[in-house]
Amino acid sequence: MTMTIPTPTLRGVARAGVLLAAGVLLGGCALLGGKSRQQGTIYAPEPRVAADARWPTVRWQLSMSPPSAARMIDSLRIAVRPTPNEIQVYKDANWAQRPSDMLEATLLRTLEDSGKIPAVARQGSGISADYKLVLDLRRFEADYAPGAATPAATIEVNAKLLHAQDQQVVAAHTFVQAQPSASTAVPDVVTAFERSLGAISQDLAGWVLTSGDGHERGGVHR
Repeated sequence: MTMTIPTPTLRGVARAGVLLAAGVLLGGCALLGGKSRQQGTIYAPEPRVAADARWPTVRWQLSMSPPSAARMIDSLRIAVRPTPNEIQVYKDANWAQRPSDMLEATLLRTLEDSGKIPAVARQGSGISADYKLVLDLRRFEADYAPGAATPAATIEVNAKLLHAQDQQVVAAHTFVQAQPSASTAVPDVVTAFERSLGAISQDLAGWVLTSGDGHERGGVHR
């Protein structure tokens, strides 16, 4: 005699199987997440950049757009490039902020603390800005040069300074900083990133002030 299992029973078995599988997956994720939280280290470089006495003192105000960056670059994971065509991340090491946020905060603080500009703020803050700074973060990675035993903390940024009134590009430039790490250890790599972040922020701050001042005086600095 052949028996037929009612459809509701089959559906119930299938539903139970799905719930069981989901529970196993969620359990696995929780275990992995817990392990990562216990072993991971969070790094928060905060370089303090001194103003250069040669920077001009300006009378205009500046707004900064949030830096743009590719998702792979703008990650909380610390990227390392062991070969030119390969990107990896350091195990159990993370940034406290995304690279674009670190760049924006460091440059903003550098300009604010310089005493060379009346006001600088993030876009949307409400200040009446005369110039606008647009940044594109292209690289933020520990880069091994061919044959190198230790990496260099490499940051590359393209910057454009716009005149707010007519949106004219006053100046554009690409900045690169590559500070060598003392060793392959992650804390040394992070220290190198802190130096690179400070150096490129100083380069950017000086360039912004000089370019805007040149435009105000009738000459364009590239």
